[in-house]
Amino acid sequence: MSPTALPSSLELGLIGNCSIAALVDQHARIVWGCVPAFDGDPVFCGLLSPREHEGGDWSIELEGFVSAEQSYIPNTAMLRTVLRDANGGAVEIVDFAPRWHQNDRFYRPVMLMRRLRPLSGTPRIRVHLRPLAEYGSVKPETTWGSNHIRYLIPEFTLRMTSDVPVRLVRDSLPFVLDRDAHFVLGPDETLTQSVSGFVRMAEEQTLNYWRSWVRNLSIPLEWQEAVIRSAITLKLCQYDETGAIVAAMTTSIPEAANTVRNWDYRFCWLRDSAFVVRALNRLGATRTMEEYLRYLANIASDDGELQPLYGIGYERQLAESEVESLAGYRGMGPVRRGNLAWLQKQHDVYGSVVLATTQLFFDTRLARVGDASIFARLEPVGEAAYALHDKPDAGLWEFRGREEVHTYSSVMCWAACDRLARIAVHLKLAPQVQLWRQRADEMHARIVAHAYNEELGHFVESLDGNRLDASLLLLADLGFVKPDDPRFVRTVEAIGKGLKRGDALFRYVMPDDFGAPETSFTICTFWYIDALASIGRHEEARSLFERILARRNHLGLLSEDLEFDGGEAWGNFPQTYSHVGLINAAMRLSRPWQDAA
Repeated sequence: MSPTALPSSLELGLIGNCSIAALVDQHARIVWGCVPAFDGDPVFCGLLSPREHEGGDWSIELEGFVSAEQSYIPNTAMLRTVLRDANGGAVEIVDFAPRWHQNDRFYRPVMLMRRLRPLSGTPRIRVHLRPLAEYGSVKPETTWGSNHIRYLIPEFTLRMTSDVPVRLVRDSLPFVLDRDAHFVLGPDETLTQSVSGFVRMAEEQTLNYWRSWVRNLSIPLEWQEAVIRSAITLKLCQYDETGAIVAAMTTSIPEAANTVRNWDYRFCWLRDSAFVVRALNRLGATRTMEEYLRYLANIASDDGELQPLYGIGYERQLAESEVESLAGYRGMGPVRRGNLAWLQKQHDVYGSVVLATTQLFFDTRLARVGDASIFARLEPVGEAAYALHDKPDAGLWEFRGREEVHTYSSVMCWAACDRLARIAVHLKLAPQVQLWRQRADEMHARIVAHAYNEELGHFVESLDGNRLDASLLLLADLGFVKPDDPRFVRTVEAIGKGLKRGDALFRYVMPDDFGAPETSFTICTFWYIDALASIGRHEEARSLFERILARRNHLGLLSEDLEFDGGEAWGNFPQTYSHVGLINAAMRLSRPWQDAA
């Protein structure tokens, strides 16, 4: 593959600073990045193949290129790529977005930085900086000065400042890299110091920030590198302005080759919330967890009604449309902007929100612990859960063409009432204890009576149904049944036989609105690993976990889906849910720290 070719797989690295993020391919080509935030206009949209204009990328092209190597600087979100040519020349590129603590806040501008350094020989390079606007449909006008180029993106002008002569960048002219070169791409503001000094200072400060953040994590004895990388990735997916954590940084990377299952995942799904909070709690990432819980509190309405997903700025209406100016990942459109799932009814979200916010009432580290007033704000959510627990919905997997009473949705509604009862006990609110415990017990009995299929001998995907669904693996984890309950054990065994292919799991196998699923859903494999451990098949769980770790990309990142045969990554990237699953599974499976002695 040439250094400027489109990536043929998701061998990409993520850089960011919780205001902005970008994806960098193995040849140091920035191929995805939105401004001024995660859900904004993708000025770097090369990943999705612009139809009308060349570009949508920022590449460093090395003449005579023969090979590349890439890795993160350990315990940071800073990416190092080395390009080598046929004559022994080598160039190092360090990519990052600045972030550090300053003046009682975090400095995290909408800014990307690149430092280039010649390592050997006389490398000759070209710099192609070609942002596009309006989802690849517009080539922005440019102006330039003595050491900067301005790209007039609608509503956000980008300024590139460098110590490389402007003409060389503006016209993509080749030059010998015989000294360090520095680039800053950010707001249309004049730097008040030398670009080289600013980049060097920012590199040191950002490196110190990430290493300090990692030092304060709680990690397991085993699989530390994988957990740390997943933790950093999870942090990079948080938007600091509101605390929202997006499902992924991309839109429209299909779930499998040549499928129309292409969705925009640059939003915050409530279904993820309980698992995200658990992962952050286990990591000891308390501030990140508090910010996320604050986001959840801000989207709760007085009537308790919740929709499946929200924008990073609490937006409720996320109108979905197809973008004609982008051909799609490897030309596999359509490309979508927005997500119609905001209009769906997904009743599991009520349990997700209550489960997540339960942390407030039992975690004394937090700046504000849960009290009676916060409990009162949660009760309408519980009321909605109680009213909806036996009503049809689109389900966890967002079926667009049918509604049923999904077991997982019903169990999550039960979990909302069960946790409210536990919180009421903690707060010594006797009337509420009685109310919510009575409701939870009533719901539990009804769900078991209809979700357990006596003839098949296991729980099923919908009440009075007969199909399997990977979300049933969570019944013990949620406390609905005990792990050693024979009904649950048989459910795990049935899912292993019915949904597992090789080392990975389908969400379900029955055809849906778009046909039969073709790839595995990564989080489901982690759920299966957790369930195996919970029913006593610990060594089998560990072995499978190791094999799934080997399926991460070269930088330790995971997408939404994996091919069963070739193992190729598909789906939006990097996927928060997948990395949360990795963290939680590693924490469960690792040998204890005392074993290190």
